[in-house]
Amino acid sequence: MPENKLKLEDLLGTAQAIDESGRVSKVAIIGAGVMGRGIGQSIASAGMDVIMVEKDDANVQKAKDALTEFIDNEIKRWAMTNSEKRAIFSRIKWETTFEHIKDCDLVIEAVPEDFDLKVSIFKEIDKLAKKDSIFVSNTSTLSLTKLAEATSRPDKVIGMHFLNPVPKVPLVEVIKSIHTSNETVKIIKEFAKTIGKTPVEVYEYPGYVTTRAIVPLLNEAMYILLEGVATAKDIDTAMKLGYNFQYGPLEMADMMGLDEVLTWMETLWKTLGEPRYRACPILRKLVRERKLGKKTGEGFYKYDQHGNIID
Repeated sequence: MPENKLKLEDLLGTAQAIDESGRVSKVAIIGAGVMGRGIGQSIASAGMDVIMVEKDDANVQKAKDALTEFIDNEIKRWAMTNSEKRAIFSRIKWETTFEHIKDCDLVIEAVPEDFDLKVSIFKEIDKLAKKDSIFVSNTSTLSLTKLAEATSRPDKVIGMHFLNPVPKVPLVEVIKSIHTSNETVKIIKEFAKTIGKTPVEVYEYPGYVTTRAIVPLLNEAMYILLEGVATAKDIDTAMKLGYNFQYGPLEMADMMGLDEVLTWMETLWKTLGEPRYRACPILRKLVRERKLGKKTGEGFYKYDQHGNIID
């Protein structure tokens, strides 16, 4: 495989473009929700410039406030410092259009699991991004091959499935589509290591490794609750103490967002047709009631304004 050498003119307009070592210096993130903010924080913490793109000013302000609150809580726990907070925010630029992605080495899509939405974003950024830019999707269940085919650079489209909370989970699944080049995989693996993540390469398949494995566990815990076998707190306590889980399955689902969990289940159920992915009725009920977990203040648990469970 020949080295990925760039002409001098390809470097203009960026602080540092992708080189033979797979270095990345400027990244755009489309979507500043829970996952997008976490990815942005992790990248900025590693010393790279980040452009966070949201659909309007109101959502930009909401994202800024949420990121500030998250970091401030970490500072209160002495897990971060005020100087680290200032450094992170100094590297993040907030935008409401795709116009400023032109100089980015990497564009990461982190919007909800809606195939048509993701395709429309990929088509639009494909027109604006420089030809050497790599496109990343944070999808956990959708086909990367089909997403890649919506662009003129399918060899430079790859998946990076981060887990929430992104700044604290040291894992990222790197998903190669049918079209993804080995050079793109190499660059993304090096990028993952640079931002403090351990990359695990997986083949494209619905749910990959982490989502496919965790969804049946979450679903079964919900059925245990529905059947009245134990309370949510006792189910989670049993799994934490019995199997050394950091979080119980129901608390974990609340952290992920119950609407997201339901979307994963529905996609896997539709794609694979296996009963273990058929969503528990209690999950559907909570989502209908817009009790989506920690982000709305109520799911399987109720939460205070700082995201702590109210006993």
